[in-house]
Amino acid sequence: MSNNFKTYLKNIKNDLSYDKPMTVVVGNEAADLDSMATAVLYAYYLKSLDGAVNSVPLINIPRADFKLRTEAVYLFDAAGIDSDELIFAEDLDLKRLNDKDLLSLILVDHNKLSTAHSEFLNCITGILDHHADEKQYPEGIFTDIRPVGSASTLVGELFIKNAEETVSGPVGTLILGTILLDTVNLDPDAGRVTDADSAVAEKIMAITGLDRKELFDKLQFEKFNVSSLGSYDLLRKDYKEWQMGSVKCGIGSVLLPVEDWIAKDPGIVSACEKYLKERELDVLFAMNAFTNPEFTRQIVVYIPDEDLRRKTIDFLEASDLGLSEIDSTSVEGSEKCAFYNQANLGISRKKLQPIIKDFFEK
Repeated sequence: MSNNFKTYLKNIKNDLSYDKPMTVVVGNEAADLDSMATAVLYAYYLKSLDGAVNSVPLINIPRADFKLRTEAVYLFDAAGIDSDELIFAEDLDLKRLNDKDLLSLILVDHNKLSTAHSEFLNCITGILDHHADEKQYPEGIFTDIRPVGSASTLVGELFIKNAEETVSGPVGTLILGTILLDTVNLDPDAGRVTDADSAVAEKIMAITGLDRKELFDKLQFEKFNVSSLGSYDLLRKDYKEWQMGSVKCGIGSVLLPVEDWIAKDPGIVSACEKYLKERELDVLFAMNAFTNPEFTRQIVVYIPDEDLRRKTIDFLEASDLGLSEIDSTSVEGSEKCAFYNQANLGISRKKLQPIIKDFFEK
């Protein structure tokens, strides 16, 4: 079955056509490992159930940005997947398909279209997601939106139920690796794992014989291996943005301690300013998460507008994040930026987004 999976991936590019219906499975605009893996997995799942389905996974970033997802580079390689066989943003013209009424869109790891894809709302035919349900999709479509730790858990359940024979090779590696990374190796203390995540992971380990600790340790190392990246690339490595009322807000996930980041680049605020202006944002957050030796969360808030900055910081300091300020006297332009330790480890970007969305909209 692993040969079937690899053959499927190799044939995708050769079979790309704008003259027949296409079901495109696409992850969110941050294109983290969960989004990429789930898109590839679910597209193959659809093909394995019905060979006539023209299902194509779309990696929702430029091909040049794939190298920034160091953990994804590692896991796809471990699964024997050549990145040259993947379809990236510049490889597929969704508008061309839509104009010819040939596009069906399945969203994974998000349930609201990004601004760039907003014109394709009526093309959505299904959703597999684990974020807060924003209910901005057509009525009557297939949806599975549950607060599990990893979207890959949802597609893993489908493989186990309906196509278990395909899980023994690269499919199992992709599912298990993604679940382990998203749930911090199924650790309840990280506040992300659910019974569903654990059940799928245990089943796949039983089928594949993969070593949980070994796989997680390698992925964790690669995820935090950002030593070669400057501040600009750190901000864009794992990034999402939203329009929240009149406020355009971006949140990057940065995988090293704030203290190390400041020591590496005292001009961090300049990098934030450049990125904010480039993305035309009002607010830029960096949520830092790392394990050294224990799992830790920190948050950086960059807001040029003084009034908005003060109101936002007052809100965050009074919230359940459990913030304590980090010394930033060595940072150039620190008056526009705030640096915090975050005591509440359960609030990830996924959970912070609806909290600040409600605040900004009010």
